[in-house]
Amino acid sequence: MRTLREVSVGETVTVKKLSGDGPVKRRIMDMGITKGVEVYVRKVAPLGDPVEVTVRGYELSLRKADAEMIEVE
Repeated sequence: MRTLREVSVGETVTVKKLSGDGPVKRRIMDMGITKGVEVYVRKVAPLGDPVEVTVRGYELSLRKADAEMIEVE
């Protein structure tokens, strides 16, 4: 299992599964991150938080904790 947090800068991955519960999972899905969508990792801040990604044509910043809940392939 690989999470979005472990993906290198410049890599494009596909969302396989979202873990987490209730409101947190709902918020991630509301941002457009759903199963099967492609996510491109643009950059990671020096301390690893936040992770900047491009999803469905727009840019998004995710906290490390949220990125860990997104399983990718």
